[in-house]
Order: sequence, then C-alpha cells, then structure tokens
Amino acid sequence: MSRIPLFDALSGKTLRVCLAPCALLATTAQAVDDDSILALPTTAITSTVDATARPDLHTATPSGSRLGLTPLQTPASTTSLSGRQVRGRNDSRVQDAVTRTAGISDIGAPGNGGTALSARGFTGHASVMTLFDGIRMYTGMGTVSFPHDPWMVERIDVLRGPASVLYGEGATGAVVNVLPKKPFEGAIRNQLRLGYGSDDRNQQALDSGGSLSDALSYRLNLNREASHGWVDRDDSQNLGLSAALRWQANDDLAFTLSHDQGKLKPGGYFGTPLVDGKLRDSLSEKNYNLQNAEIHYHEQWTRLTTDWALSEQASASNQLYYLKARRYWRNAENYTQAPGLGQLQRREYLEIKHNQEQIGDRQTFTFDHSLFGLASRTLVGGEFNRIRFDLSNNSPYTDIGGGELIDPWNPAPGYYQSADAYRPHSRSQTRTFALFAENQLQLSERWSLVTGIRRDQNHIDRDDLRAGGRSDRSLSGGNWRAGLVFAITPQLSLYGQYSTSEDGVSNLITLNPTQQQMDLTESRQTEFGLKQAFWDGRGEWTLAAYHIVKKKLLSRNSVSEPTEQIGQQSSDGLEATLELALGQGWQVSANAAVVRAEYDDFIEAGGDRSGNRPTNVPRRTANLWLNKAFDQRVEAGVGARYVDARYADTANTVKVPGYTVVDANIGWQVQPDVRLGLELNNLFDRTYARTQMHSGEQWLLGEPRSFFVTADYSF
Repeated sequence: MSRIPLFDALSGKTLRVCLAPCALLATTAQAVDDDSILALPTTAITSTVDATARPDLHTATPSGSRLGLTPLQTPASTTSLSGRQVRGRNDSRVQDAVTRTAGISDIGAPGNGGTALSARGFTGHASVMTLFDGIRMYTGMGTVSFPHDPWMVERIDVLRGPASVLYGEGATGAVVNVLPKKPFEGAIRNQLRLGYGSDDRNQQALDSGGSLSDALSYRLNLNREASHGWVDRDDSQNLGLSAALRWQANDDLAFTLSHDQGKLKPGGYFGTPLVDGKLRDSLSEKNYNLQNAEIHYHEQWTRLTTDWALSEQASASNQLYYLKARRYWRNAENYTQAPGLGQLQRREYLEIKHNQEQIGDRQTFTFDHSLFGLASRTLVGGEFNRIRFDLSNNSPYTDIGGGELIDPWNPAPGYYQSADAYRPHSRSQTRTFALFAENQLQLSERWSLVTGIRRDQNHIDRDDLRAGGRSDRSLSGGNWRAGLVFAITPQLSLYGQYSTSEDGVSNLITLNPTQQQMDLTESRQTEFGLKQAFWDGRGEWTLAAYHIVKKKLLSRNSVSEPTEQIGQQSSDGLEATLELALGQGWQVSANAAVVRAEYDDFIEAGGDRSGNRPTNVPRRTANLWLNKAFDQRVEAGVGARYVDARYADTANTVKVPGYTVVDANIGWQVQPDVRLGLELNNLFDRTYARTQMHSGEQWLLGEPRSFFVTADYSF
C-alpha cells in the first residue's frame, strides 16, 4: 500500500503542536464571550429520561468522545441506535442490531460467545471491542458473552475505526458501546411483555422505572426467553436482569448504583458440515453435537457512578466497577467428512471453563476554559483495572480413537469422551493503568480541532498450573488522535482525522509465555468524512472514507523460517448512511459499505498470503429498513440485510457465499395501554451461512423463516 504523504510528513514538532491542547490547561477557567464563538457542549447532571426518539446528528455520543460532542462535532464515523429502534427491527440479539449499522458483519460462534464482529477489514474480539455502559470487560481466550439482551438496551453507539486513544488496546476495527436503560424522573411507568413464536420461542419481560421520591429514581428490567430451536436438540434459555438506583443528592451531585447480569444457556449447535464441499439442505436442521453437550455463560456487572459539578466550568465523574464472568463448554465441535466412508468424523471433544473477575475505576475531570484566547473544553482522566482469569480444560484435547464416525443423515447423539483429563490449566493476573486526555479547541466560528492522547501500562503475570512454570511481562503503549472539523453550516460538517491504535497478538489477559514476549501490533488510520442534517431535521446522511494500516503481524520471511512480527495488513473503504422521514408516515433507514482489505505482507506455514483478503471479511455490506405508520394505531416495517461473500481461509481457496435476508413486522395499538406485534423473520426462507468454522468445513446457518407474536401492556 502506498503511504499517505500528508501524514508521513508529520514531524515530531508538528505532532506536539497538534496535541498541545491536550497537554495544556488554563490554570483558571475564564468566561468566554458567547457572541464570538460557537457554544461548546455542556455537561449537566440531571436524571435520564427514557429515550424513545431516534438519536440524530445533534445527539451527543459519549462513545466517540468523552467531551460530550455530537456527531457533527466529532471527527469520526459514528452511528447510534435507540432501544426503540433495536426492539422494533426484529433483533433478538444485540449483535443483530449492531450489524444493521454500516460496515459491521456478524462472525459470532459458540466459541467466541456468539458476539464476535467484523469491521473495516479487522475481525474478532482482539480488534473489534464491545463495551457495556462505557466499560470494557477484557477479552479472555477470544470470548465475550455479554451483553446479549436487547430488552435492557437504551441505546447502542458504534464508533468505527481505531479507538485505542479512548479505550486502550484491542480497538482497531470498531468499538460498540451498549448503554442500558437508565433511571428517569417522573411518575412510575411499567411495561409488561409476553411473546410466543416459532420453535416454542417464548418471552416474559418487565420494564419499570420512575421516581421514588424527589431525590431517588430507579429502573428495573427483567427478561426471560427460551426456545426449542430450529435445529434438533437445540434448546436455549436467557435470563436477564438490569437494575439501577439514582440518588440526586443535590443539584450538583448524583450517585447511580447499577447491577446487570445475564444467565445464558445457548443451544449446542456448532454448525452444519459440508458434504463433498457442498451444503445439503437435508442436513440443515441436524445437530451433530453430543447428547450431554453444555454451554453456560453467567455474567455480573456492578457499577457505582458519581457525577459531580464542581463549578460552572468544571465537573468530575467516577466509575467504580466489579465484573464477573463464568463460562463453561462441553462439546464435540468438529464434524469432518471421512473420505470414502460416506460418514462424518466427529472430533474435538472439548471441556473448557473460564472464571474471570475484574475490578476497576475510571476518574475523569472536564474543564471549560480559555486556551490561547480561544474557547476550549478539556477532559483528563485515569483508569485502573485488575483482572484475574482462571482457565480449566482438557487440553491437549486428544480424541479417543481419533474421533467417532457418525451418519450425516441420522447422527447418533453420543456422549462426551476424551483421552485427556479436565483439570486446571493456567491462572493469570493482569493489571492495567492508563492516563488519557481529550480536547476540543474552537479555532474560529466554523473550525474546531479535536485531539486526544492516551498512555497505557499493562503487566501480565501467568502461572502454569500443570508444569509449574511462571511468566510475566509488561507491555506499554501510547496512542493519539487529531481531527479537524469544519462546520460549513450549523447542519453540515466536513472532517478529517488521523488516529493510531494497538492490538495484542492475542487477547491481552490470556497471552501464553511465547506471546507475552511479543509487542503490541500498531495501526494507523486516515479518515475523511461529511455529515449533514437537512430538510428541517427530517433527514440526515453521512459519508466516510478511510485508510488503515496494521503492522507487526505474525509472519515469516519465508515458509521455512521462524515466525516474527514483520507482517502487515491494510484496508481502504467507503461507508454511507441515510436517514429520512418522508411524508405520510414513511421512514427510511439505509446504509452501505465497501472495503478492500488485504494482507500486504503475510507468510505462514502454508505459503505466502500477501495480497489475499483476510478471513471473514465481506467486501460489501448493506442494510435497508422501511417503516410506514398508517395512522396513530398501526405501523409496519420491512428490512433487508446484505452481506457479500467471505473467505474462510487465508489462502482464499474456500469461499462462504453472500446472502440477503428480509424481515418484516407490524404493530397495532389496540388500546392506549395495549399493543400487539407480529415479527416475521427471514421472510423468503433463505438458507444462508451467517459465518463459518474450521476453515469453512462447517457453516453456522441463519434461522429459517419464523414468526414471533408480542403483547405489551403499559401501566
């Protein structure tokens, strides 16, 4: 890939000038003449009202910046979905909602918690980060299993592109921030939902919130869902709880205590094997896993948030949190065709358990002040985490007899068996500490400079509980971002930004002794974009173009030489979005993305992969949702999701076909307090692969045509 001369020409002096606003704070905040410049965003400590309207370009997005900037003020590509949008588009998982945004596709599988995503040419939890309420649970062994429940969602923010300057390593492709429903002031309101649909899918849910007194408000959400699944022996269950209590101690000080947890028992479906390289429709509902297969995820997130207005020009916020995860798998995960036998070989009998605990604290201070005589807003802060991760498994996963032969058309369920004992494997303790700063400097009425800088220090201690060895390593990193925003009009802005990011060669908290000796990978991005709200706020569109280069990939000089950190990967792309409220109740939401991603320099044992497209990366994606309100009582929606073909291997010899899936729904407000809904998923009963496993030998198929009926009662 050719380098970008403009940014390669940045000398150290130029860099220091760009970042100066982050390093300088006026010793005393000064009042600024409101008539001379555009007003900066303010942070008010008030109760959160239940958000039902669609977020727009004038809605602050904390995921793109902690300065309280709107998308029009942020030099990055961002998208926000309200909880109402999420639940109104047939999205049964948080990831289903996220992949309706531009350029994000689903690569979730049971082994990664069902939550992994692909964005801007980079894939998996090592490069696409998920936050809950602005907090990150560090990824262990490639797995994140929370959040998954759309019922508790107030809003989802997506920040595309490198974001390590905000959230640390592991955020090169995108960051997804899922915001739970918040307490609000006012009369207590309740919503009860009952639902039933195909495959005995059923739901019972409650949402309650409001004021308990002048100073106390609360929010409580409970949700239970269960299904027999469309695949044989694929029963699943989800129990979700989200609770928050807010105390407005006085006009300037508020405390919010929140607790969220999920108990998820997914089905044991690990994909449909190909026969002679082809998908057979007659096998699409077969389950090749074991009779006593198990998957359990149990997560708990407890947070205490303190918001304090120190003065008219200064505020402080603190988040103290304790996170806990318990995950367990016992399955046979690989079903490979046995040549010449007309049977499948069921292999990889795995038993794995994760015990993860994380305690952390984030403190920030925000100042409105004058800098060089210009209006400025600066945020400075620090963050600390301590993560403990215990791993038990039956590695090295030796199958008895090399596996078990089963009939593809009539698979015997069988029972778990392994030649290796299940026992403790390793324990790690990771400490992370970061200092960060952001600044918005209003250069003129129309020009603003947004900068950020972050420094991370990570230390990993790892004990081998079998061999008795111990290893440790400190990894440090620094990232920065500088972006210019030009407000052509109050409704139209043009921006350009340069940002850096870092990922580990694997997940930070579970690096093995060999991986601990390797550096963090390094990424840089150049991005330009346009954003506009038009037609008196009834329409908006965005356009973003980007170039990302990621260095220090594991590669070789030749097939016969040892692996080193000498590889490189890059991507170039375009993303466009459109939101439009037409007359007579019509609303349109559309987006499209195209990415050209490739390995610039990548050699592995199988050969030279330079020039190939990375696995699980579609070249094109698009989404459309059309909604029509016929009157105040009836509305209907129809949507389409398109994902292009993807490669299942680095050699680009195995391709997973693309797909287009159409969903529809209708809602009827029977009474002021009663609403009925009908969801129709995969309307044309398309058979398609959401993602793949084992280099394309197994396809994880999407759900066939189904229906779901809901009844909501508000009181």
